[in-house]
Amino acid sequence: MTDRSPMKDQVAIVGLGSTGFTRAGNRSPLAMALAAATEAIADAGLTAADIDGVVATSEPAAKGSEEIAAALGIAAATHHTKPSPVAMFSILDAARAVFSGAADHVLVVTPVVMGPWNSRQAAGDPWRRGTRSGILPNPDDATMAAAYAAWASRYIHEYGASKDPFARIAINSRTNAADNPLAAMTEPLSFGMYDAGRMVRDPLNVFDMDLPVDGADAFVLTTAERADALPHQPVLIHAATTGIVGKNDEDQLTTLGRTGQHVVVEQLRRTSDIWIDDVDLFYPYEGFTIITLAWFENCGFCPPGGAEAFLREHWNDDTNRIEINGRVPVNTHGGSLSEGATRGTGHIREAVHQLRGTAGSRQVEGAESALITPGGFFFNPQGAVLRRG
Repeated sequence: MTDRSPMKDQVAIVGLGSTGFTRAGNRSPLAMALAAATEAIADAGLTAADIDGVVATSEPAAKGSEEIAAALGIAAATHHTKPSPVAMFSILDAARAVFSGAADHVLVVTPVVMGPWNSRQAAGDPWRRGTRSGILPNPDDATMAAAYAAWASRYIHEYGASKDPFARIAINSRTNAADNPLAAMTEPLSFGMYDAGRMVRDPLNVFDMDLPVDGADAFVLTTAERADALPHQPVLIHAATTGIVGKNDEDQLTTLGRTGQHVVVEQLRRTSDIWIDDVDLFYPYEGFTIITLAWFENCGFCPPGGAEAFLREHWNDDTNRIEINGRVPVNTHGGSLSEGATRGTGHIREAVHQLRGTAGSRQVEGAESALITPGGFFFNPQGAVLRRG
C-alpha cells in the first residue's frame, strides 16, 4: 500500500441534492435522479452548462450517466461512468476525474428503488416486478442477510456478546432520524420494541437490516480552488479509499479478523492527518448492524469484541444516542436503518451538511471533520475523511 496522497484536500464537494426517501414511492429512478441532480447543481451555484462530468450508479430504468446527461441538457461531458454501489465508488471516481483534469465540475447521481424481492409493496407493483431481471443484488437485498446473519452469530459466539450493541445501533439511528425531514422512518424505537422485532434470519431481526426505499441523492464535485468562488463552504476530500481482501464473497470469507474494512482503515490511517481522536462526526455503515460493530472495532474505537462495552459506555440515556466521549455523534441523519438504504450516499450528504453548517436542527456545533465508512465486510468496504475547507 502507498502512503502517497497527492489528491489530499484538492477536491471539494460543493453541491447537494436529495429527493428524500420513502417507502411509498411512485417515481421512476430517472425522475428521482433528475430531481436530485437539478437541486445539487443549483445548490452549487452552477447550471447544467457548467457540468462536464456525470457519474451515476446503474439503474436499468435510468441507464446511468448517458441518459441523465441527455435529460439535463448537458451539452458536452468529458467524463461519464456508471460505478457499482456503494457510494464511495462514485465519489472517488468523480474526485479522480476532477483532480486529473478530465472534467471541471462532476455531477454524481445515485437513485435507489425498492425491488420486488425486498418489499411487499414493490412485489405487488407490475412495473417493479418487470424490472427484476438485470438488476444486480443491492445492499438492501434480503438474500445477503444469510451471510451477515452467519457472521453475527459467529461474533456473538466468539465474544460472548449479547444483542444489546445491535439494539443500540438501531435505536441510535432511529433517534437521529426523528430530526431528519428526508428520512423514511422517524417513529421512536425503544429497547423493548427492538427486542420484539420480527426475526428475519436469526440473530438479525427487522431492525438490524437497512430499509428499502425510493429516492435519490446527488453531489457536485470540483477543485478546491474553484470551490472558493461558489456559494457554500467547501467540504474537502482529505482522504478516501476502497478496500478488499482476496477472499471477499459473503459466504466464503474465512475470518472477521481480516476483511476489506481492515484494508480501508490501514489506508486511511496512512494517508490522513486526521483520525478518530480528532474527528467530530462518525458515519459507519449499517446495512446490517453487525457491519457497524465491526467498523467501530476496526477503526480502533475499541478492540475486537469490545463494541458491546464501548457502546454502553458511550450511550446517552437521556437522548437515546451514541455520543463518543460525550462529544462525537454517530449517523446524525438516521443512517441506512432509518433514513433508508441509500448505499451510503446519505452518510456522505449528512457529513457535508454538518461540515458546511447547513444541517439545521441536527447541526453539531463546531464540526470540522468527519470519518465516513460505507460498505460491509466483503466486496465494497470504503472510507473517507472529509474536512471543512
